[in-house]
Amino acid sequence: MELHIKVAQAVHVLNHDSQSCNRVAANQWLVQFQQSGAAWEIATSILTSPHHHPFLSDYEVEFFAAQILKRKIQNEGHNLQGGAKDALLNALLVAAKRFTPGPPQVSCQFSISNFDFPYWTQLIGSEHEQLLTQICLALSTLILHAAEDGKPIEKLFYSLQNLQSHDNGNAAVLEMLTVLPEIIEDQNGDFSVSSARRKEYGQELLAQTPTVLEFLMQQIGEGVGSHDRSRKILRCLLSWVRAGCFCEIPAGSLPAHPLFNFVFSSLQVASSFELAVEVLVELVSRHEGLPQVLLCRIGFLKEALLFPALKSGDEKVIGGLASLMSEIGQAAPFLIVEANTEALELGHALLSCAAFPSEDWEIVDSTLQFWCSLSGHIIALEVENAEYKKKLQERFSPIFSALVDGLLFRVQVNDTFNENGRTIELPSGLEQFRMNLVELLVDICQLLGPALFIQKIFLRDWIPTSMHISWREVEAKLFVLNSVCEVVLKEEHPIDISVIMDLVMILSSKSSEDLRGFMCLVYKALADVIGSYAKWIPTSQTNIRPLMYMIPYFYTIQHYINSSCMLSSCNAIIITCVRPAMFRLFFATGITQPFCSSACAFGFRKFCEEAAAVMHEPSNLEILIWIGEGLEDRKLPLEEENEVVGAISLVLCSVPDKMLMHNMFARLLSPSYGTVGKLINEDHGHALRHNPSIYTHLVTTAGRGLNRIGTVFSYLASHLSVDLGPDESIFVLLEAFWPMLEKLLMSDHIESGSLSTAACRALTLAIQASGFNNAQLKIKCFELPREIIQFVHFAGHNFGPLLPQVLDSMSANFLKFSSHECYMRTASVIVEEFGTKEEYGYLFMSTFERFTCSPSVMALTSSYICDQEPDLVEAYTNFASVYVRSCPKEILAASGSLFEVSLPKAGISCTALHRGAALSAMSYMNCFLEMSIGVLVEADASIPARSVQDMVMRVVSICGEGLISNLVYALLGVSAMSRVHKCATILQQLGAMCSLSERREWKGVVCWEMLQRWLYSALHTLPGEYLKAGEVECLVPNWMKGVAAAASDCLDMEMNSHMRGKGGRHLKRLLRDFADNHRNLTS
Repeated sequence: MELHIKVAQAVHVLNHDSQSCNRVAANQWLVQFQQSGAAWEIATSILTSPHHHPFLSDYEVEFFAAQILKRKIQNEGHNLQGGAKDALLNALLVAAKRFTPGPPQVSCQFSISNFDFPYWTQLIGSEHEQLLTQICLALSTLILHAAEDGKPIEKLFYSLQNLQSHDNGNAAVLEMLTVLPEIIEDQNGDFSVSSARRKEYGQELLAQTPTVLEFLMQQIGEGVGSHDRSRKILRCLLSWVRAGCFCEIPAGSLPAHPLFNFVFSSLQVASSFELAVEVLVELVSRHEGLPQVLLCRIGFLKEALLFPALKSGDEKVIGGLASLMSEIGQAAPFLIVEANTEALELGHALLSCAAFPSEDWEIVDSTLQFWCSLSGHIIALEVENAEYKKKLQERFSPIFSALVDGLLFRVQVNDTFNENGRTIELPSGLEQFRMNLVELLVDICQLLGPALFIQKIFLRDWIPTSMHISWREVEAKLFVLNSVCEVVLKEEHPIDISVIMDLVMILSSKSSEDLRGFMCLVYKALADVIGSYAKWIPTSQTNIRPLMYMIPYFYTIQHYINSSCMLSSCNAIIITCVRPAMFRLFFATGITQPFCSSACAFGFRKFCEEAAAVMHEPSNLEILIWIGEGLEDRKLPLEEENEVVGAISLVLCSVPDKMLMHNMFARLLSPSYGTVGKLINEDHGHALRHNPSIYTHLVTTAGRGLNRIGTVFSYLASHLSVDLGPDESIFVLLEAFWPMLEKLLMSDHIESGSLSTAACRALTLAIQASGFNNAQLKIKCFELPREIIQFVHFAGHNFGPLLPQVLDSMSANFLKFSSHECYMRTASVIVEEFGTKEEYGYLFMSTFERFTCSPSVMALTSSYICDQEPDLVEAYTNFASVYVRSCPKEILAASGSLFEVSLPKAGISCTALHRGAALSAMSYMNCFLEMSIGVLVEADASIPARSVQDMVMRVVSICGEGLISNLVYALLGVSAMSRVHKCATILQQLGAMCSLSERREWKGVVCWEMLQRWLYSALHTLPGEYLKAGEVECLVPNWMKGVAAAASDCLDMEMNSHMRGKGGRHLKRLLRDFADNHRNLTS
């Protein structure tokens, strides 16, 4: 009794003490008590025995005892013996009898666990009812752990029959029948019970369906005493419907079934309406015959429930009926497309629900799946049913047309939008609704046809003659128009975009003060539409609006454009450049608004992509340069800034006058060069170091300038194709770029990681823009004109002399700042672009040596260190891979000592937990071995090739054992499965080298016996707990057979066919099984 009282006191302190330290101490004590063996007896005693002590009769203590039993059964029930389970089952049944009656009160529920502090939630209803639910949950959980007892559910039902004879026992039975299916079906409730056992219990449970249905009908037949009792019956029925109890009832007898009629009649009772809807929705989704039955009653539901609810604004009823009717339509779309009276009534009823102006969007959102299933069903009809499909489209066009009207209204921003908030964003409910709506809008557009759909959007004049414009309606229509762009753009005839142009003019003429709050949403929506329909805007034949609209616009253009570059007359500007200029100024204004900047930047690029060819007038180019020059002050996110710079570059790349193009690019990049020049200016840059805030700003600004320069080079590489002949634009820019960058790379400022990254990115893109490597490939593959070949030599001649300086800067800066692996990545690009030029081979080898011998690379001596420096591992092994792929054979033959160092580093790196670092290291090993096999298969090898052959054999003989050991470690632990394929490929390649060596003079250097010794050694060196006794002797022979078969595949299929043959797949399966069996071990 003393322990009973301690438990009661701790519960009281936990729930009522004002001192938090006391509550924490009580919680800790109760957690320890819950884990003790005594908790079984104490909790059972509290629930089953009447106590005179006030503490022990308290509801909170009894509720705590019920929760304790439920959790202990859940966590430890599988350890209970048969006798203990029976005793506990009987005790819980006694507790259920004891707490069946009880006056209604308001109380609190708490919960403790081994990990969480107790939480409080308000509960409405009888204390005994809540307690009875917990007891029934404990009983149901106990049943899940009684499999060895043989048909435990059947025994439970026998006990429930006895419980019925008790006074008010039906209430306990009803609660038990409610929670039992829920516990059995809940896959997340008790992980100690397998899904197979749950399935077995589910079948045993359904065997009791007749008994349960008879019991429920008996409860209905005796007369439902209260609305609360009615809800309990519905809740119990819902649990059994979800378990599948109605599936065996014939469809013909369902409409007359007492339980079905009870559920349907409960729709007319306010207190049970929601539960009745839930039951019917479950029945519709599970019983094939029910949609037809309910479809016949749609008229009644409309007249008796829906219309009164629409009139009174009862959202609960409207939402419930919308959910039910949507489920009916989704369950049987073939019934709806018959377009009979009931089907059309259902459609019109759901139209009313969708158009209902509720404060949120849950009701209309609940109808979307029905409309999607109906439209999708019609669209998906086969071509053979074209005539029938056309008839359906004609029948349902009025409904879908009306639906568009309703959706255009509901998709608008309502009064919940906070126009004065710090952030501009749609209400969360509307944002989610719009995301869900896009699929339906696309389907309706396909069903009605783009022409009719767009006509619905443009039905009324968006820009009325009066000054008032419904901007909320405009924003909604722009969203809808943007959502269906893919369908509309497939049409051969572009739409009339005069409205879009009107909106552009109106919004562009507004001051920045006017572009706040909701107007930013409109601006963004218009930018999205322009970006989506950009391909039609430059070619649109829409008449220009009257000149009076253009006059203020003309002055706007004149304000920003140098007067010397203006055209000779106002009329010429209006005819040739008003529309492009208008859109550019629209985007320029929008880019300055944080909320609109992303959409405007994207739309600007899309527009420039489509309109580049018609925008070469000086006035248009001046606006572009003005936009580019203003980026320094706007501080856009880098992604958006890249979009804007890319858009401007697209247009400049298409300028036919080369001198004008060079001039425009120079002006575009001049501010960027200026920011970098300001930093590297010896007097200015070093003086600013004494002011950290200004210096940091200057470094950041220079980094952004370098980022813009790199973006220009990337677009030059894409849009100044060497197929068009020699183009010196890139090299004109390089002549100005490299001296500045060289000075920056030699300065102390480059210690900034962000500045180094920006500089390396710009240099990388400049190198790739030079086009040397791509042009070389084209010369090898095609007979190109002599001018193209001259261009290639021109590229190498202009950029080649810079390579020693560039690579020296890359390696020197990496040695100074080892955390800046961007230098190594840039060097990789240089080697990849110019690796085929033999005169630079020793320069590349020298760079490889400097990287390999650097302290940071030499420090990669364990998987732990590799996990600390994953970016360094990836950059180094990627450089090594590019070096192997790109350099001439003479250089590779002379690099043997470097490979002897770099390959072991890759072997260590492949054991790292970091997936990217490990896979990059394996890719280098794979690349080296692939190159090795490629030279070994050459029968009549040249002198350089034979030198490479000797080198690779020597390197593999020296490094092979370490590589095998690291590969085995890579197959251990939780990360191993992602490395199986590359491990198998490397073993296959090593096996292929063994096969090739046996046919040639290298048999004593690398052979099958040596590979077998390496495997035995690698497995034997593993700690004893990693492998079972005798496992090594079993694994090695199997692996050797797999490697031999995979090697045969590799040689028979002439390379590049790794793991595709039968042997390769078998080897991969062996390694996958090994990794799977050892995934719980850490390497």
